[in-house]
Amino acid sequence: MSEHTYKVVELVGSSQTSIEKAIENAVSRASKTLKNLDWFEVVETRGHLQDGKVAHYQVKLKVGFRLE
Repeated sequence: MSEHTYKVVELVGSSQTSIEKAIENAVSRASKTLKNLDWFEVVETRGHLQDGKVAHYQVKLKVGFRLE
């Protein structure tokens, strides 16, 4: 592995269906404006309840991308 330097940003993804989809939504959106995305780390998981049921999943991520 070569030596790399990364910039880390925090994102919050959400989904009505799953934690995995919330992660995918956040990474997909970030990839539209950030280049060289390499890794992510889930740092917080939470959700929104409505009428005693899960309405939304929210996941806070740290996403690392390589600096050019």
